[in-house]
Amino acid sequence: MISVVVPCYNAAKTLRLCLESVLAQTLRPDEIVVVDDASTDGSAAIAEELGCRVVRLPENRGVSAARNAGIDATTGDVVFFLDSDVALRPDAVANAMEILARDPEIGCVHGVYDTEPLIDDGPVEWYRILHAVYWRSRYVGEVNSVVFALAAIRRDVLLAVGRFDERLRDCEDVEYGSRLAVNTRIVLTDTVVGRHDDGSRLLPILAEQWRRALPLIPLAVTRVRRGASRGEQANSPAGILACGLALASLAPAAAAPVLGLFHPLLFAVPAVFVAWFVLADPAIIRFVHRQRGPAFAAYFMTVHLVMHVVLVIGLAVGSLRLLSPARAT
Repeated sequence: MISVVVPCYNAAKTLRLCLESVLAQTLRPDEIVVVDDASTDGSAAIAEELGCRVVRLPENRGVSAARNAGIDATTGDVVFFLDSDVALRPDAVANAMEILARDPEIGCVHGVYDTEPLIDDGPVEWYRILHAVYWRSRYVGEVNSVVFALAAIRRDVLLAVGRFDERLRDCEDVEYGSRLAVNTRIVLTDTVVGRHDDGSRLLPILAEQWRRALPLIPLAVTRVRRGASRGEQANSPAGILACGLALASLAPAAAAPVLGLFHPLLFAVPAVFVAWFVLADPAIIRFVHRQRGPAFAAYFMTVHLVMHVVLVIGLAVGSLRLLSPARAT
């Protein structure tokens, strides 16, 4: 028995497309439960119109609480988690179940995004989609982490690992994946595919990057303590290092004019590190170039650098919080 759980918060824009894709599966799930996390836009009515069962949370509690409520409300041997802004290809559920059926030691299967967004909202969204497709596709096979946007998990594994941490509204997948990895085998497959409607405005995306960066170092420390192997990385370590060094070298260059020591060569060092950042992962440039052409590849790397600046600063602040827990509170 297969249960699909769709956490939902103000998802009227995409929910119909999401649920229609589930209803059109070649292997149709036995139950579809939409957990409405106190939406105010009529999302629940859309789900009910399409014949789905709706679980309403009385107040907005975040995606972890919504997924826990979905687990509690379903009975399937396999729970397929699907984000409300993802529409599955018709064979996605069947392909996930085929992998689970083939090897009983695999407890979780998750998939990748299509290279085209569900709804085209402009270049920022294309950046997000192509970046996600690129890094996940590199790791197809057995992995040590999971992205719950489109993921099928055996119920006995869910019960063994425990509930999602409802204190986390960001990086909940990172935390849960660290527990999952020490309990079962996880497979990332490019046969489970969905079109994703991602963020399309730069400032909210940068704010999300900041929120997700802050807990990454503490969560990595927790992962090591739990004995889990290192999870897959969305960004090149060399690129992160290059961006960090570029930021560090900017400080003396910026201070030089104030001290009367200005010289143009001072800015050569950060420029070299920026060039290193651009060249740190040439495969991503080739991938984006193939998908959208040279002009968009240049745009992509510019946004990519800005995202890395926020990531690096967030990692640094998160590390300081880890070292000074009293100050963090």
